[in-house]
Amino acid sequence: MRFYKIKSFAKLNISLNVIKKIPKKKHIIESLITFVDLHDLIYIRQIKSPKHKVKFIGKFSKNIRNNTVDKLLNILDKKKFLKEKKFEIIISKHIPQKSGMGGGSINASRILNFFLKKRHLNLNKKMVHDVLKKIGSDAPLGIDIKNTILTKNNKLIRIKKKLGLFALITKPKFGCSTKTIYMKSKSRSRSKYTIRGTDLFSKTNIIKSNNDLEETAFKLYPQLRSLKFFLNTLPKVMFVRMSGSGSSIVAYFSTKKKALYGLKLFKRKYKSYWCSVSKTI
Repeated sequence: MRFYKIKSFAKLNISLNVIKKIPKKKHIIESLITFVDLHDLIYIRQIKSPKHKVKFIGKFSKNIRNNTVDKLLNILDKKKFLKEKKFEIIISKHIPQKSGMGGGSINASRILNFFLKKRHLNLNKKMVHDVLKKIGSDAPLGIDIKNTILTKNNKLIRIKKKLGLFALITKPKFGCSTKTIYMKSKSRSRSKYTIRGTDLFSKTNIIKSNNDLEETAFKLYPQLRSLKFFLNTLPKVMFVRMSGSGSSIVAYFSTKKKALYGLKLFKRKYKSYWCSVSKTI
């Protein structure tokens, strides 16, 4: 049977507000989320085999352990949702690990979306959401690739409006520990994403937004503070923000030409850092 090819897009947090901490060391957050055309490639086909076959290839495939794809398949098999069907899945990794771009979580959600579309599964929305929440907090985002408002009540509001921005995504050689950054974060914001009719994805609003985790991330990893400072000096940059808990820092531009010029300047200073220019989708 032939392989199907799936694009698994990177997510970027345009904003992230930490509202409060609740028992069991969890946090209530809200966020504005967009996706860019940077993506992993997933090749998938049904096979005759007693077990699934999962393989990671590509530049960012090293040392992947306890991956979200195996976790998804284990959940589906345990509940017998796949009815003994087995699959071969090859993931070509182009999204850096521990970058705050949801690479692994979105891989799982795109595979689940494939199973649903090809009728390998018959799950309602609640069942889909329950499965994805067991994978990770970012996993439900990838079931529908649209600009998304994550509310403090953990609801996802999908927005059809496209931003049309170009993102210069940069990442140092190290990754950030999401668990540590949330644990040490002291920043708190009042909820801002509950007012109906407010155009939260307007350029005015996203420029003045923030990521509450930056303060903690910059204390733990001072290189990130220096990186953001440099990106803010680039010509014609609209705003600069860390995605998720890092370690990617993203500079946003209105045109591809401006972003590519920023990329050129960035490479002169940070020769060993990974970087890419991508368009919001």
